[in-house]
Amino acid sequence: MTTTPTQAYRQALVRWTDGVRRLAWLVVAASVLLSAVAAVYLAENIRINTDTGDMLSADLAFRRHSAELNKAFPQFSDNLIVVIDGDSPDLSDDAARALADQLRQQPKLFGRVDDPAGNEFLRRNGLLYLELDDLYDLSDRLAEAQPFLGALWRDPSLVGLFRMLDLAIDEFLKDPAEAPFELMTVLAALADVAEAQKAGEFRQLSWQTLMSGAVAPEDEILANRRVLVLQPALDFKSLRPAAKAMAGVRAAARDLGLTRETGVQVRLTGSAALAHEELQSVEKGMGVAGGVSLFLVVVLLLIGFRSLRLAVAALVTLLMGLIWTAAFAILALGALNLISVAFAVLFIGLSVDFGIHYGLRYKEGMDRDGDHARALSEAAEQVGGALTLCALSAAIAFYSFLPTDYLGLAELGLIAGTGMFIAFFANITVLPALLTVMPRARGLHKRGGGRMIPVRPVFQSFIRFNSAAVCWSALAVGVAAAFVVPKAMFDFDPLNLKNPKTESVATIFDLMENNHTSPYSITVLTRNLDAAQALAGQMNALSEVDGTATLADYVPTDQPEKLEVIATMGLFLMPAFASAETNAPPSMEDRRAALGQIQGRLGELSALQGAVGEAKAARRLSRALAALFGDGPAKEAGLKELETRLLAALPGRLEALNLSLTAEPVRLENLPRDIAANQVAADGRARLEVFPKEDLRDREALTRFVQSVKGVAANAIGSSVVILEAGNAVVAAFWQAGIISVALISVLLLAVLNRWLDMVLVFAPLTLAALLTVAASVIFDIPFNFANIIVLPLLFGLGVASGIHLMLRQREENSVSGVLETSTPRAVVFSALTTIGSFGSIALSSHPGMASMGLLLTISISLTLGCTLVVLPALMGLAGTARADDTARSY
Repeated sequence: MTTTPTQAYRQALVRWTDGVRRLAWLVVAASVLLSAVAAVYLAENIRINTDTGDMLSADLAFRRHSAELNKAFPQFSDNLIVVIDGDSPDLSDDAARALADQLRQQPKLFGRVDDPAGNEFLRRNGLLYLELDDLYDLSDRLAEAQPFLGALWRDPSLVGLFRMLDLAIDEFLKDPAEAPFELMTVLAALADVAEAQKAGEFRQLSWQTLMSGAVAPEDEILANRRVLVLQPALDFKSLRPAAKAMAGVRAAARDLGLTRETGVQVRLTGSAALAHEELQSVEKGMGVAGGVSLFLVVVLLLIGFRSLRLAVAALVTLLMGLIWTAAFAILALGALNLISVAFAVLFIGLSVDFGIHYGLRYKEGMDRDGDHARALSEAAEQVGGALTLCALSAAIAFYSFLPTDYLGLAELGLIAGTGMFIAFFANITVLPALLTVMPRARGLHKRGGGRMIPVRPVFQSFIRFNSAAVCWSALAVGVAAAFVVPKAMFDFDPLNLKNPKTESVATIFDLMENNHTSPYSITVLTRNLDAAQALAGQMNALSEVDGTATLADYVPTDQPEKLEVIATMGLFLMPAFASAETNAPPSMEDRRAALGQIQGRLGELSALQGAVGEAKAARRLSRALAALFGDGPAKEAGLKELETRLLAALPGRLEALNLSLTAEPVRLENLPRDIAANQVAADGRARLEVFPKEDLRDREALTRFVQSVKGVAANAIGSSVVILEAGNAVVAAFWQAGIISVALISVLLLAVLNRWLDMVLVFAPLTLAALLTVAASVIFDIPFNFANIIVLPLLFGLGVASGIHLMLRQREENSVSGVLETSTPRAVVFSALTTIGSFGSIALSSHPGMASMGLLLTISISLTLGCTLVVLPALMGLAGTARADDTARSY
């Protein structure tokens, strides 16, 4: 009789198993040694690439444009952005300058420290960048306050401040119309500080606000914010390349006392910080997921096998296979990415599936006659073929991403696909070897584990006599789901895959509140500055564009008029700053005397009729000072603290004002090198930055902005372009992988099952499960994204395994009811449960991308299990696949 290829393969599996059994100790020793070597290799070489840009092919047009821009302006890559928010502009300015100076003293950690607003050139010429009307207003305010600023320049103490206030009140009492400055505003600001000191809260007087005037509430956040851009030295040998640099920034801020308690908040964001904190989030999430996954697998193995020996053997086999697969991943790719790190949980859920089917078949034989050698051979012969098909179909599902442009999933596909063959090898080699060397003690139950019926007889009867009703109901549910499918959404924004509770992401979201600090701006690389300026004109004409920026924007408009105003300001302010002499620090008695005198003058002002606002502010300040110091002599510590609160910010503002009076004409030619280098590359190419008018967190607004800008400049690049183009690439990769997966698995099933109808029967429940999964994503508002889009191709690759097991076992039993009485449905159920447990554990991750993948995979596998155990048996019964002639064609 001629041996068919299927029979030859079965015989080969039996011979392999017999050889493993005879050399069991050698196989176990070799497996342990291989695992130890792989573990050492992993410990020394494991690395995770957190660059989400590398998850897509470098050959895509937008990736090429991005690489070209990064090559021309490398200083904008791998940056740390330090966002400094103060309770006042004074605090943020002083904090930024001090922190920048401190960081520049650590060149080994920070190759470049850019303080845009603190640049010496911009501080000197800052008044030229004001609107002309605003400059005139500032000039008028400073002219009125000139005598008092001069006095404070010579005596920046509590005594000097109270003397200035005394003179101002005196002038006001003589003639309110001739007040030297807005007295009510000053008194109210002083009262705020005194009340805060009494309440034990931090507050400093903002001299910047007093001199320049208060900003509109909507502009207050930006007025109180400073940004530093750092180019850190990244340690790529570490799993956290930016860790030392970020720790250095935080240590410097801490040493300088830049904390919330002192009115300053220092936060880190930028590509380096985002990558660092995302990796932390992924590591933490996957660590929890891995632990929960293993726990659930152990529990389910004990329940499913009802044998501690089988459960331990399957678990050890699983762990060895996991270590081998991880070592292969690093050896083949050099690093994991933020998607491929999920391979571990995927492997746990899928590899244990092989162990469960093999173990339960083995247990059937042991429960029957207790012959270990025969039980192993029968398990290899009867389930080995099905496991091979399952490994092939799962590998096809994973490998289907290899030809796509989505490298992130392609790498996961390579690791997990190869992992399926590693899992198969481990379960037909290590598992039987362990079962041989481990003592064959009784399990939790001697018998019944193999043929414990997972479905009640009433369910068997229901399937047998209601096959048509089940099939028609499934069709109706599928049609209803199909109507919901078009409402499925894809979330294109990778920021939504990051943990919003991390500092770097929360800070990015804060920056997005203003279009000119939003990371969603677009950059166009032009051949020179003239081309950039010409293109800026076209961009500004677009309704979706709020504005543009080039190097030419650093040349202020209306310079002759502004320089004249500044010169005039210099005439009346320079004399105030001309004296290099300052008064000697006042004594404590001088401070107490000044306090007593100002309280008396405040009393006079409080009683003034007709000046409601000033009188009210005076009463408030008087009460605050009285509450702070009482009627007796003021305590020294309290007076010194008040002096610090009121005057600490003054020297920096007066110095800045003094410097700004030396402004000079600004031309492109005399712009500092560090400013010019950020806008024009060494080869003359120039950057044009384009800012959106709408909030680009709205998908339609983002699409309009990108398409509008790219319609003018095809090489436009930036976060918004990457979000849109990357999303399109991922969706295309999904369709490509789905088509490849379904096509190749169909060919595999047709070749093995040898019947078109059987192939259709296996695929029908999976198609229903896929429709229901997409519908569930709509109903539960779980949009598809870069991470969870892997679900549908995997559904077919993994779900087909259960169909294969049931279909081939049906051919052995020659009836649907016979299949339901075997260990196969039990194995299918517990395999699915372990897979659900593994995937469900990913949903516990704090990383939104990982969590969404775990949640959708859990839903998908749960629906697949239900469809396979209910719809497939009904279809098989309805189709009459239990005919006698099938026995002759049994696998």
